[in-house]
Amino acid sequence: MKDNCYISTDKKLLSVTKIHKYLSTVSYWGRQRSFEQVETIIANSLCFGMYSSANVQIGFARMVTDGVVFGNLMDVIIFEPHQGKGYGKELLSFIMDHQLVRNLKTLALKTKDAHGMYEKYGFKRIGESELWMANDRVVLL
Repeated sequence: MKDNCYISTDKKLLSVTKIHKYLSTVSYWGRQRSFEQVETIIANSLCFGMYSSANVQIGFARMVTDGVVFGNLMDVIIFEPHQGKGYGKELLSFIMDHQLVRNLKTLALKTKDAHGMYEKYGFKRIGESELWMANDRVVLL
């Protein structure tokens, strides 16, 4: 993994304060979320934290899923000053290879500006939506 960083699904390692600050002040999608709401979404999601070898949180993402059929990838974040260095690709590769995620039949996400990055992981735009993308692995008979 890049620069000896590591990824964990252990929610105890997450910096909820850092995640909330990014969502509420930097992101275009989470500005309305309170600290308490961020605590709740973390409690109810499969979370992925990315950390430096010094245990500094570099990134975050979460999957809302039923654990069998569907998962919605949300809140993919790489914190400054780590953006633009390939950490997002590493985080996404880890998520897509995670045992639970790998076995889901349909994955979805919304993005305003990162379609090209997600296409590399099998996501395609849904219809004429400017935001919604899906990675659909269902084989219809």
